[in-house]
Amino acid sequence: MPDLVVSRGRPAQRVSTAYRKRYRRGVALFALFAFPNLALIAVFAYWPVLENIYLSLTSWDFISPAPLFIGLDNYIQMFTSGTFFDVLRITLVWVVVVVGVCLVLGVALASLFSMKLPGTTVVTGIVFTPHVIAGAAIAAVWLFIFDQNYGLARVAFNAVGLSSPAWTTDASWALPALLIVSIWKGVGFVSIVYLAGMQGMPSDVLEAARLDGANRWQLFRRITLPLLSPTTFFLVITQTISAFQAFDIIAVMTGGGPASATTTLSWFIYDQAFNRSNVGYSAAAGTVMFVILMGITFLQFRFVERKVHY
Repeated sequence: MPDLVVSRGRPAQRVSTAYRKRYRRGVALFALFAFPNLALIAVFAYWPVLENIYLSLTSWDFISPAPLFIGLDNYIQMFTSGTFFDVLRITLVWVVVVVGVCLVLGVALASLFSMKLPGTTVVTGIVFTPHVIAGAAIAAVWLFIFDQNYGLARVAFNAVGLSSPAWTTDASWALPALLIVSIWKGVGFVSIVYLAGMQGMPSDVLEAARLDGANRWQLFRRITLPLLSPTTFFLVITQTISAFQAFDIIAVMTGGGPASATTTLSWFIYDQAFNRSNVGYSAAAGTVMFVILMGITFLQFRFVERKVHY
């Protein structure tokens, strides 16, 4: 028995009762399985974003009974303050350096690991280990390494006749010190992801290029890198978001100092809310960070994905 009776050039005019029942059961089953997940996403993802936007339009110090609505005053104060643009500049430097260096070193290490040299498995595990260690623990270890009087860095500098700089207390060295630690922590994950991408490449393509006389550099530049573009696209997005959200290393090693030299946007948001009790201003900075990340993600999907070879 046909479920639909269709007139030429017109939509279905009659749907059988059995089809309607099956359709309703399908919708009910979908709602039964999807609703819990949608509810969790709405409560723990979308609602905090909306609440943060509301708080950004208020003045609150965690103590007052209720936030005071002040409109766009927080945003006006933020964008007319040179301090906030300094924070954005430091954040931009942080993101570009960490993401860029991790990608370059990651693909280089992955290329070495793919050669299957003796001891590669052990070295791969060692390189990946920092990724699974808590950032606070890593920061504590590197504080000792960078110690001007007793750290390992002092030994290395003294070996070449130089004195170790004050890594975490000198405004000129604090940001480079944090960049070194952040790159050291993140490059292992990037290299392992790239290695997985290399191992999943079609061997016949590489073998055909070798038969055509391509050397290792030509294989890497003409074959490997283009085939790794989906992996690179994934890493650019995830590592950019991760770099924007960097917090634990900054909190343990410098606390945003000295003299705000390492105050990134994530630390600025925390500092304004919990150290200065300026919740509305912190929420406004959080909203700006959310908009920046959404904009970067959109641009990456809009333009970068066009060059991805699947």
